[in-house]
Amino acid sequence: MLDPSSRRAIEGFIIEKMNKTRMPSLAIAVVSGEKIIYANGFGFSDVESGTPATPKTLYGVGSITKSLTSLAILKLQEMGKLDVADSVEEYVPIKLRPKGGKVRIWHLMTHTTGIPALAYAEALIRGITDGDGTWASIATAEDVIAFMSEAEEWAEGRPGDRFFYLNEGYVLLGYIVEKVSGMSYEDFVRRHILRPAGMKRSYFSREDVERDGGLATPYVVPDKGSPIPSRYPWGIKADGGLISNVEDMARYITLFLNEGEVDGTRVIRGDLLREAIKPRVNYPFGMFGDERYGYGWFITDSFYGERLVHHGGSLLVYTAWLGFLPERGLGVILLANGSGYPMARLGMYVLSILIGHKPYEEMQVFRLERVLEKISGTYTTYKGTMNFRVYTEGEVAYLERKTKHTKMILPLLFKREERDSYVFSTFSYGRPMEVIFRFEKDGKIVLLFERYKLVKSL
Repeated sequence: MLDPSSRRAIEGFIIEKMNKTRMPSLAIAVVSGEKIIYANGFGFSDVESGTPATPKTLYGVGSITKSLTSLAILKLQEMGKLDVADSVEEYVPIKLRPKGGKVRIWHLMTHTTGIPALAYAEALIRGITDGDGTWASIATAEDVIAFMSEAEEWAEGRPGDRFFYLNEGYVLLGYIVEKVSGMSYEDFVRRHILRPAGMKRSYFSREDVERDGGLATPYVVPDKGSPIPSRYPWGIKADGGLISNVEDMARYITLFLNEGEVDGTRVIRGDLLREAIKPRVNYPFGMFGDERYGYGWFITDSFYGERLVHHGGSLLVYTAWLGFLPERGLGVILLANGSGYPMARLGMYVLSILIGHKPYEEMQVFRLERVLEKISGTYTTYKGTMNFRVYTEGEVAYLERKTKHTKMILPLLFKREERDSYVFSTFSYGRPMEVIFRFEKDGKIVLLFERYKLVKSL
């Protein structure tokens, strides 16, 4: 069980961020060793009926599914049916030679084919859930293979050179699972991973989900206004199609914390499981600076000096994050039926509290978040001769000056933190410059921009 102080901190944070970003609902489970020490649901799994979310509520887990697909490939290797070093062309009817290099199965697992994202999933999800004008008539792995017929011409490097997140690559992995096992991807995963792990309410098909009846209503959360009921993009599978609940996903975490066993049942050999979370390629866009990618997992050694293994998922109408600290035997799963506050940040906040840290004091991303909140507002020059406005969208601040006939809007990108100031960079009239926000002892916030000094008034 969580101690009362940690529980208050975690639940207060979750409710605050859900309300601020209009997330319909969220479910969470915390795993320590082989036990769920905390599980809860917040908000509405269905807004119209007022149905509350619980730890049993079903959600789409999105790209967390990729770790499951990689595990299925490793299970086939354990069974002697393939090797991750095999050429993809041995199993998939596609010519895939980016920059003349041969793509191996492990290149798909690590997103290192050399091919940048082709965005089939983005178009499909947006087209079905949001109706924003994009569309992709891609319903099967065979459709993806046809879609990728000229993908090697899109390559930016040879296989293994660098990281390019590629949903299509995981669709090909699902296809390989089917061809090698002689059964559908869903059946293989169910028989060899989900059932042995005791994940009894984890599904891929619409029929199974409707039979269960516990699916949270999917919502699109607009920039303004209430969440809008939407549709789930059925048809996505190996790259992001698992539907589950935090209780089942807690068992999935246990699988990794317990060397491939859940409740005494061996799901996969421990040495192969360790292969999945071994860092293999640099991830250039990470929060900590040392992130790498394994087989369906992001890994950093800089989470307060500890190793964090994690992955998020987003289907727009469902978002998710799973992270665990292997050396501590501690993990968190978060599932929601809409987008809003970044799920990775929610999860890292929870883990921070659980291991006794203060994220708003010790993690740059949280300190910056608080600074962006503080600097937002109206600033005035000497005796109110001129007004500027600072506002934020996402993780970027903007400096705005409007008059009746003119408007100036400059993005402010965080550059560095000094003792009592935060320094941002921008461009004005084609030249780079620094914009400084100084926090004074009397509580005033001073803005220094070009030749102006301004003080926050509202």
